[in-house]
Amino acid sequence: MQKDKFKISILILLLGGFIVKILGFVVKIIYTRIIGVQGIALYTIVTPTYSLLITLASFALPISISKLISENNYATKKIIFSTTFLMIFLNIIFITGFILIAPLISHNLLKNADTYYLLIAMAMTLPFISITSILKGYFLGKMQVIPNTVSNIFEQIIRIIFLFLVLPILVKKSLLLGVISLILLNIISEITSIIVFSFYLPKNKIIHKEEIIPQKTILRKVLDTSIPSVSSRFIGNIGFFLEPIILTHFLLLSGYSNAFILKEYAAYNAYALGLLSLPSFFVAAICQILIPEISKYNALQNKKMLKRRLRQALRYSFIIGFFASLIILIFRNQILMVLYNTTLGSNYILVLAPFFVLFYLEAPLISTLQALGYAKKSMKITFYGEIVKLSFLIILSLCKIGLFSLVIAEIINIIFVVSLDFKNLKQYLD
Repeated sequence: MQKDKFKISILILLLGGFIVKILGFVVKIIYTRIIGVQGIALYTIVTPTYSLLITLASFALPISISKLISENNYATKKIIFSTTFLMIFLNIIFITGFILIAPLISHNLLKNADTYYLLIAMAMTLPFISITSILKGYFLGKMQVIPNTVSNIFEQIIRIIFLFLVLPILVKKSLLLGVISLILLNIISEITSIIVFSFYLPKNKIIHKEEIIPQKTILRKVLDTSIPSVSSRFIGNIGFFLEPIILTHFLLLSGYSNAFILKEYAAYNAYALGLLSLPSFFVAAICQILIPEISKYNALQNKKMLKRRLRQALRYSFIIGFFASLIILIFRNQILMVLYNTTLGSNYILVLAPFFVLFYLEAPLISTLQALGYAKKSMKITFYGEIVKLSFLIILSLCKIGLFSLVIAEIINIIFVVSLDFKNLKQYLD
C-alpha cells in the first residue's frame, strides 16, 4: 500500500507537472514574442540574481518542513508557526539588505542602469514566495500532493491571462515597464497559490497560545537542514550570478563585442539551457515525494525501503532525462522555432544534450543526501563543483571559442557533481 501511495503520488505530480509545463510553454512563448530579443536579454541578465534571491527567501523551508513533519517527532502546528517566525525575521533582513545594495549590483556588476528597477521589483516578491514555501513544505510532509499540483496549474493560468491582457499594453508604453511587470507577476501568481492552499488546510483547528510561540528545538532542527541546503543552493546561485560577469569580462578580453556576448548568452541561457532543463520539473516532482519518504524510512531505520525508494527515483529520473534529451537533440530546431520563433541556441543544444541525462540524476541524489541528514556534504560537493566550473570558464573563455567555453564548463560541472554525489551516497548506504 505504501509503495502504491508512493507511485500514485509521483504519478499525480508528473501528470500535474506535464500540464504545468504545457501551460509554461504557452507562458514563455507569449512573453518572449511580446518583449522580443532585447527584452529577453534584459530579463536574462537579472535572472541569476533573482534565482539567488528566491533561494534566500524560501530558505529551503519546503525541504526542512516536509522532513520534520514526515518524521512525526513534533506537533505540526508548532513546526508551522516556528518556521513562519523564522521566515518573517529572514525576510526583513534580506529585503532591507538587498534594497541597499541594488544600486551597486546594477551599476557596478551588471553594468546596466535599467536593471536597478528590476532588482527592486524582485525584492517586493520575496514575502509571497516565502509564504508559499511554508505551505508547500507542509503539504509535502503530509504526503498530500494534490494541493501543490492544483496551485501550480492555477498559477500558470493567471500568468497566461495577465500576459494576454496586460503585458502588450505595458510593453507599448515602455519595454522596461513590460519586463518589470513580468517580475511583479510573481506576486499575483503566489497570492493565487496561497488562496488555493487555503482551501486544503484543515478546518476548525484550535490554535493554542503556546503553539504560536517559536520553539527553539524546532527552529534548531529546521536550521540544521535549511542552512546546509540553502547554502548549497546559495553557492549554486552565486556561481550562476558570477557566470555572466566572468564570461563577459574574459570574452571582452578575448576580443568579442558586448553585443555578441549578450545575444549569445541569451541564446544559451534562455533558449538552449531553458529548453533542455524544461523536463526537470518532473524530476523535481519526484524529489518532492522522495525527501519525506527517505526521511521517514531513515527515522524508522528501514534501509531496505530507503534503498528501494532511491532506486525508483533514479530509475524514473533517468527515463525522463534520457527520452527528453534525445527528443530535444533530434528535433531541436523545430522545437526552438515552435516555442521561441528562433533557432538561436541550437548549436549549444547539440553539444549539451548528450550529457544532460546525468543532470537529471543530480536532483534525486542531492535530495537523498539532504533527507539522510548529509546536507553539509551535499553543500561541499556543490561548492567544489562551482569552483571547478568557474575555473574552467575562465580558462576556456580565453581560448576564443565564444560561448562554448560556458557550454564545456557546464558539462564538466555536471559530470563532477553527479560522480561525487553518487560516490558519497554509496558509502553511506553500504
